[in-house]
Amino acid sequence: MSEPLQAGLTRTEHIDVDRDRTISFMGEECRVYSTPKLLYDIEIACRNLLLAHIDAGKDSVGTRVELDHVGATLMGMWADITVTLAEVNGNAVTFDFSARDAIEEIARGRHSRYIVSTEKTAQRLKAKLARANELGAARP
Repeated sequence: MSEPLQAGLTRTEHIDVDRDRTISFMGEECRVYSTPKLLYDIEIACRNLLLAHIDAGKDSVGTRVELDHVGATLMGMWADITVTLAEVNGNAVTFDFSARDAIEEIARGRHSRYIVSTEKTAQRLKAKLARANELGAARP
C-alpha cells in the first residue's frame, strides 16, 4: 500500500480509441467511442486508483454510475479519463470523473465502488451458485 485511501487522490488513464471501443451501427464513417466501452474504461481507471492504495487480497466492485456522455471521440483518437476520489465511507468509495479528447470534454459524472475481500467474495459467489443449482436457476 502507498498513500492511505483518502479523498482527493486522482489518476488519469490515457485511452487509444481503437475499433473495438467504437460503435458500428451507424457505419464506418461514424465509428465513435461507445458509451459502454467508455463506462468500462472509467470503471477500470477507478479500480486502478484503488488497487494502488488498498491491501493485497482486496479489490472493488462497481455499485453506481452517473454518466453524461457529452462528446463524440472518433476511432483513432485518444481520450484521457481523470478520476478523483471524492468520498471514502468505510469500504464505500465515490469518484468524480471527467474525460476529454484532444478537442473537447466527452464525459463527466460520478462512480461508486465497494472495496471487498476477494476470498470472501469468491466464497459468497460459490454459495450463490450452489443455491442457484439447487433451484435449477443456473445454466450448466
